[in-house]
Amino acid sequence: MFDKILIANRGEIACRVIKTARKMGIRTVAVYSDADRDAVHVAMADEAVHIGPAAAAQSYLVIEKIVEACLQTGAQAVHPGYGFLSEREAFPKALEAAGIVFIGPNPGAIAAMGDKIESKKAAAAAEVSTVPGFLGVIESPEHAVRIADEIGYPVMIKASAGGGGKGMRIAHSADQVAEGFARAKSEAASSFGDDRVFIEKFITDPRHIEIQVIGDKHGNVVYLGERECSIQRRNQKVIEEAPSPLLDKKTRRKMGEQAVALAKAVNYDSAGTVEFVAGQDKSFYFLEMNTRLQVEHPVTEMITGLDLVELMIRVAAGEKLPITQDDVKLNGWAVESRVYAEDPTRNFLPSIGRLTTYRPPEEGRQGSAIVRNDTGVEEGGEIAIHYDPMIAKLVTWAPTRAEAIAAQGEALDAFAIDGIRHNIPFLSALMAHPRWQEGRLSTGFIAEEFPNGFTAPEPAGAVAIRMMAAAAAIDHKLNQRKRGISGQMRAPGLFAFERERVVVLAGESYPVTLEPEGEDLSVIRADGTALSVASTWRPGEPVWIGTIGAERVAIQVRSLLNGVFLQHAGAAGEARVYTRREAELAALMPVKEQAGSGKQVLCPMPGLVKQILVTEGQEVKNGEPIAIVEAMKMENVLRAERDATVGKIHAKEGDSLAVDAVILEFA
Repeated sequence: MFDKILIANRGEIACRVIKTARKMGIRTVAVYSDADRDAVHVAMADEAVHIGPAAAAQSYLVIEKIVEACLQTGAQAVHPGYGFLSEREAFPKALEAAGIVFIGPNPGAIAAMGDKIESKKAAAAAEVSTVPGFLGVIESPEHAVRIADEIGYPVMIKASAGGGGKGMRIAHSADQVAEGFARAKSEAASSFGDDRVFIEKFITDPRHIEIQVIGDKHGNVVYLGERECSIQRRNQKVIEEAPSPLLDKKTRRKMGEQAVALAKAVNYDSAGTVEFVAGQDKSFYFLEMNTRLQVEHPVTEMITGLDLVELMIRVAAGEKLPITQDDVKLNGWAVESRVYAEDPTRNFLPSIGRLTTYRPPEEGRQGSAIVRNDTGVEEGGEIAIHYDPMIAKLVTWAPTRAEAIAAQGEALDAFAIDGIRHNIPFLSALMAHPRWQEGRLSTGFIAEEFPNGFTAPEPAGAVAIRMMAAAAAIDHKLNQRKRGISGQMRAPGLFAFERERVVVLAGESYPVTLEPEGEDLSVIRADGTALSVASTWRPGEPVWIGTIGAERVAIQVRSLLNGVFLQHAGAAGEARVYTRREAELAALMPVKEQAGSGKQVLCPMPGLVKQILVTEGQEVKNGEPIAIVEAMKMENVLRAERDATVGKIHAKEGDSLAVDAVILEFA
């Protein structure tokens, strides 16, 4: 077994590998760029080596710098994590030449499976069912259009060396193919250093199901069940679960055996994932094989009880797999949400900045459920523009799918983040969505259920009642503090105006009467129904956690002038608590409407201006591209929202812009 390993990655996956290495008694070496000098993974490791500027192409993607760091520190092996160099065949070859072990598959397996085009050819040769497509080199946008016309629309344009939704576009017409081809090639070059793309038929209403495999250097390969990753946005996974609500035992075994056969055909000897696109009728086609650890590996770990990182390290050291296929038992259900630094109300565009608040939910057993949070950030840390916008992976396990989803919803409600925009409200809304809860999934789920983007709905039904009760309890707690100020002359107990309150939540009024019951509070509604409310919440805490009735509840709390802003189960609203007379007067107050700025094109997220596609005085049509802004490795095309004439252009190519910076004005 190794004494010291180097992790050629950053963020949460670097922290994840360090945790297992510690458990195994192995010392760790971190590498870091200028942007990651103060990162969590650097502090966690036993040693750290600086490898260059913030840009990945000058640091994390430079093989020579990683090899030099190994030689400098005496690291005997390298774990690549995912992304960066994890699927680059040249990386394990360079390590081998330097006498360093690669904690991943052999270079031959990476060559056969890691390249998306080559993996399709290998699968076809092995008589694995594959999606129709063109696997050769595509020379130009015109060539891409001819291929797409032959295959039939819609088609998927994908980077050969890609992953994580980068270098990937769905096209429904020839125009979209031409534009998507250019964007996919450009993103692929900047993210992976390889601009080759291929085109395949896009299966409508599909589900994304993948099989986790693990092999050793002695010819043994087993599959560890499946994960379903159908909840995707822009081809990037958002929520994953294990097992899949679609599969039965027969289909699971069939997919698993096919995945193992494919892995054995290329002498696969580490952790890897065989991805399938599945129809609603349980038919499936080979999509690709990822020759690395997947982002969503925790859900498999939770239902199998296995540590995939430990298994990778052990087989890399030459040990045999400690399990056979018969030893693999699936227990319970696990759900993972990817917490991203992105603004769901602005079409999920990336958000950067400092984490002024970062308070994840408590990990460990919570009743019958288990909560796990894999992260690489801490409060006060910065989300930079240079890398993936992932903040954390929140995972819950429970005996059943319904319980795992309920635990995930509560954990999301208890996850407090401030300083940047993030997708937790959207994830919370997904957990409460009936179609998700019923398991009626497809990769088009988000586009179908949120066609106009996401706006947090106003509280309604049981959610509104819980938020109303919490608002009343928060107001009561604040007033209790005021009543405790010394030197006041007052009668014991509460005055009538302190007991008889009106909660105004998202424009709805709820007259209530408050009755203290020791440390708890009874909130009595106008119809006489009473809710018992208990919490240890203190003013200033970003999450209110307590019980309302018999139900355990977590609600996000942010201070407002004379009130609080609450978020719970995906819903959001302003809450203010008044006396009866104050409520009457507040209802008469006019609401100030915000003026619009329809003549300006604003930068929707912090980013780098890659191209300005128009000139001053040019007439543009609704939907016509006007600029391309890059953020976190993704290129975003900004389009005109109406027919207009371009007036003054304020930005130029190469400018780094803040969110809402003016790019241009229309005349």
